[in-house]
Amino acid sequence: MLDPLHQFVVSPLLKINVAGVDLSFTNSSLAIFATIVAICVVLTAGLRRGKLVPDRMQASIEMSYALVADLIDANVGKIGQRYFSFVFSVFLFILFGNLMGMIPYMFTFTSHIIATFTIAMIVFLFITVLGVVLHGFGFLHLFAPRGVPKFLLPLLIPVEMISYLSRPISLSVRLFANMMAGHTMMKVFAGFAAMLGIFGIAPIAINIILTGFEVVVAVLQAYIFTILTCVYINDAVHLH
Repeated sequence: MLDPLHQFVVSPLLKINVAGVDLSFTNSSLAIFATIVAICVVLTAGLRRGKLVPDRMQASIEMSYALVADLIDANVGKIGQRYFSFVFSVFLFILFGNLMGMIPYMFTFTSHIIATFTIAMIVFLFITVLGVVLHGFGFLHLFAPRGVPKFLLPLLIPVEMISYLSRPISLSVRLFANMMAGHTMMKVFAGFAAMLGIFGIAPIAINIILTGFEVVVAVLQAYIFTILTCVYINDAVHLH
């Protein structure tokens, strides 16, 4: 119970095996499903009546809406608003996933590289398909910008391609590493407090501070992921 890494173990809740393929419903699957349900419940409850003077829940939703809309405007321009639904969905999914992981005994799926890499790959495939649909073969100009001297292209193109292909890796590792590190530190100090008993006041105080810090990190990581998604959409739309 004091193992700080025990919280990241994926355990099957309902074992399902189809043709030798393990499709078990795990604690990670439950956390993802709970996150989706929580998003739907919050959005439905907060916007069902649409009060002229919003209550706290409606105000929070409207602030989130405005935040994402402003990020798209700042990084893509007005044309980027047509992709608002996708960006907003990514933002809410990561934000709720991070915050729900702060609930005791709740599994934090964003602390697993496979989950964050899947989200990052969805974003990567979206911007790639978007760039090809909008520009066709002209999308390749993203790797060889116009106006660059031709003698630099053999060096520039491989660098740009490596940079482009590494995007899902950088997106996923940043999110997974921050969430895993924060939760590990919290469990370590909680373990110290449990071992020290009545003398564990200092570790408890540190853990309270870490909890507040981790909430900030949870929101910040969703914000950073969303900003980078907007930047990548801008590259696909404007090729720069």
